[in-house]
Amino acid sequence: MPTVSLPLTDPSFVRDPYPLLAELRAEAPVFYDPGMNRLVLTRHEDISAVLRSRRLGRSALHRYSRDELGWPPPDPRQATFDAFNSNHLLDSEPPKHTRLRSLVQLAFTPRRVEALAERIEAILEAQVRDLGQRGTFDLVADYAEPLPVTVIAELLGVPGPERHQLRPWSASIVKLYEPSPSAADQAEAEQAVVDFSALLRDLAAQRRAQPQDDLITALVQAEEHGDRLTEQELVDTCILLLNAGHEASVNGLSGGVLALLRQRHHWDALVEAAYADDSLAIFRRAIEELLRFDTPLPMFERIVLDPLVIGGAALQPGDRVSLLYASGNRDPEKFTAPDELDLGRDPNPHLTFGLGIHYCLGAPLARLELALSLRALCRTLPKLRLADPEEPGHYTGGFVIRGLARLDVQPG
Repeated sequence: MPTVSLPLTDPSFVRDPYPLLAELRAEAPVFYDPGMNRLVLTRHEDISAVLRSRRLGRSALHRYSRDELGWPPPDPRQATFDAFNSNHLLDSEPPKHTRLRSLVQLAFTPRRVEALAERIEAILEAQVRDLGQRGTFDLVADYAEPLPVTVIAELLGVPGPERHQLRPWSASIVKLYEPSPSAADQAEAEQAVVDFSALLRDLAAQRRAQPQDDLITALVQAEEHGDRLTEQELVDTCILLLNAGHEASVNGLSGGVLALLRQRHHWDALVEAAYADDSLAIFRRAIEELLRFDTPLPMFERIVLDPLVIGGAALQPGDRVSLLYASGNRDPEKFTAPDELDLGRDPNPHLTFGLGIHYCLGAPLARLELALSLRALCRTLPKLRLADPEEPGHYTGGFVIRGLARLDVQPG
């Protein structure tokens, strides 16, 4: 079994991981990373198989104790974060996952998502009109970040005065998904979960007394076979919706625009298509390719539940396996010319939203936000360009949730 240490904090790797991922896919498609102490998979076929297999999951503590798994005691510095993780969809397994997903789906319906389209377009129109009056601006802070926060806030029913806290809370919480968070990161995440939970408990109590047309009310009222979400499950579900939906949308849009502006002919083609009768369908297809081409959440994890062998390695319950979505999305065995941006690629079986029972519940909302955001940008700022083509993007320090910290652009 090859041994490879992924340079997860190396700025050059975070900026462009794809050459190394291509090399690993060809020479060490399955390898052991001693720093993370886990097996790592790089090929689309292997990743897809693991995502669909019920011999691995997002958690193992529903079947084994920490002692049985040989895991250390939980870190008391992130007790609140760990409790949050144990009560939401992403890190639960059947039967709990089945129950939670069934109840949440009663409230988070496709109809509720699609009903947001008109409101999203109104928010975008105001945002883009303002940006067109500026000189250089940061696409991340000034355009990509505000929309998902506003949409999630309106979807949940978070009052206006409280909304400014959502982005900092999300940014703090997701740092704990990186392999080695610092003590400061742990403290920030803990406080963010505590503060956000307090707000959501207050809002849930208000909605029980005075229901409104928002997701918190719908989650409070969601019932199947006499079963409802507990208050803790409701709170943790809302936190997850903010974190997962926000990070994917912000990083997907900013990374996608960077890719388009680096290959100007693709941007110009979308500008030309922006007023076509089927323009939203065109932009939806383009978004699928942008999410494949530069994956905003490049690496996910699964935990072994039953003994199995992967790539010649014998794995036991509790062992961890990392799945390099970013590599699988560039696998030449699955995609023709995978390193080329092809906005008309069809079919496009990318891994960005996962597969199997943990397929992203918020994918329809993310897709809608991204397609509408990109179309609004093309319609209103058709001559958008990079402020500094030589040094266009500045990335955050993490790889697990990889994204641009800023992207300076000019309206024309």
